[in-house]
Amino acid sequence: MSASLRLVIFDLDGTVVDSQSNIVRAVKEVARALDVAEPPLGQIPLVIGLSLDEALVRLFPDIEPERHQSMEATYRKIFVGLRSSPDYDEPLFPGTLEAFDALVQEGYLLGIATGKAQRGVDHLLKRHGLEGRFVTMQTPDKAPGKPHPGMILNALGETGVLPENAVMIGDTSFDILMAVAAGVPSIGVSWGNHPPEDLIKAGAHSMIDHLDQLLPAVQTLKTPVATPAAS
Repeated sequence: MSASLRLVIFDLDGTVVDSQSNIVRAVKEVARALDVAEPPLGQIPLVIGLSLDEALVRLFPDIEPERHQSMEATYRKIFVGLRSSPDYDEPLFPGTLEAFDALVQEGYLLGIATGKAQRGVDHLLKRHGLEGRFVTMQTPDKAPGKPHPGMILNALGETGVLPENAVMIGDTSFDILMAVAAGVPSIGVSWGNHPPEDLIKAGAHSMIDHLDQLLPAVQTLKTPVATPAAS
């Protein structure tokens, strides 16, 4: 047991909030707006977690570089429109609030490191009444996108927590690789956008299948930090 482990950093999309269907819908509408072919459906979840610019370039590799900025603007406009529609839904995964409460009751600090822009984070927190829950919130507005370690390093700097006393919780290999690069342990979740085996291969210390397993997983986490498995 690591009694000094004190900062739990969460990814959002696919870890805390079920946003995949909205992201898929927005990507399809971008394709229609740009009059280009939709990317294969199975590819879309694989880029969730990256910064928007990187995700769109991977999904639409044949778009000319000079159109990238307008492509991002189109996506953001579409997503703002989706959020204002009556049928918009972006639920928290079961057990999220209970997991947050359990961690805080045990004295842990909560943080965020997400591919969402700050505007999207603010909307999500307000929608679900999560304002004030997190002592540090890191987005690509403040640091390079995943898997660069910048967001985690910023979170550690803001909180004064040592890498070995923090843990990253995520659903994609990008989350795990970011943690490895920052020297921080990580726990993968099995219900998100990347297959569990990809998270284990990237270096996740352990996997959980439900958020009620998170506190015990954090409490039993040991250092040293894992390194990615050989490919």
